[in-house]
Amino acid sequence: QVQLVESGGGLVQAGGSLRLSCAASGRTFATYVMGWFRQAPGKEREFVAGISRYGGNTNYQEAVNGRFTISRENAKNTVYLQMNSLKPEDTAVYYCAADRDLSYIANTPAQYNYWGQGTQVTVSS
Repeated sequence: QVQLVESGGGLVQAGGSLRLSCAASGRTFATYVMGWFRQAPGKEREFVAGISRYGGNTNYQEAVNGRFTISRENAKNTVYLQMNSLKPEDTAVYYCAADRDLSYIANTPAQYNYWGQGTQVTVSS
């Protein structure tokens, strides 16, 4: 099992930046495919970005491609989401997700077994 704790959310003006962090417990962090998802009020949870076990592959939702960057430091059991050029439509609760059984970067919530509690990101116009 792994426990995930997100941090770094907050209120930012449009065009600004935030960096989210997700710290994982345990000694086997490198064996997990990691993902970031978000959920806005009244909407379904959606995939934002994902990264393979050793960081060699990444995948992004089209709406954030070129603005967001996912990365990981396995030595620190941490995955990051650098968010630049933020837009009001990026406002949501952002969740970190992990799964050890995936062999690829999945983009649906049901494919991840472990979740953090979420961190709020609010982008004002």
